[in-house]
Amino acid sequence: MPKSTFYNLSDEKKGRIFDAALQEFSIRTFSQASLNQIIKNAGIPKGSFYQYFDSKEDLYLYMIEVASKEKIEVFNHVIEIDPEADVFEVIMHTTREFLERGKAKPGYIEAAMLMQLDNSEFIMKIRKSSTSTEKFVKMVERDKERGLIKPEVDSELVINMMSTFSLNEYFRNGSDNERYLKNLDDAIKIIKDGVAVSKD
Repeated sequence: MPKSTFYNLSDEKKGRIFDAALQEFSIRTFSQASLNQIIKNAGIPKGSFYQYFDSKEDLYLYMIEVASKEKIEVFNHVIEIDPEADVFEVIMHTTREFLERGKAKPGYIEAAMLMQLDNSEFIMKIRKSSTSTEKFVKMVERDKERGLIKPEVDSELVINMMSTFSLNEYFRNGSDNERYLKNLDDAIKIIKDGVAVSKD
């Protein structure tokens, strides 16, 4: 996380450093990303960077913290609009809203997607502690109690299936948001309804 000296910087300079980090982490995984390129794009001396952060890891954690606050804001906004929405409706609404916000802040979605492709120990720890995944798993559990989802369903597996599909589909259709959202909606319907023909 940032040192206290970082928080003493002007908003403009903090923004430059953040934007440079987001730019790099949205085109390369954490493992592949170049700290030198981030420093160059931020327009700061290398020595100054280490006055603000201890390492590339600290900078990445800061970027994740900022992005996570926005994700939580989107999630809470969706829940406020319709507290009775099931987990699948919430996934669709949060995805749509996050895509809209992504237009104003390019790189958020790409950085989040690239994080799923990096299997370094550092990134794997971050993924395991993801609060957004935990929130959706809890929603599946809540929907089981409401009688909307079969009680024997593995809640974490459902969310992992959705995340994996979402990741793959975004890389296939990321430039076409409407197609991406339609395919995600279709996948949700398949998961909800199942694909096997009932023999009853």
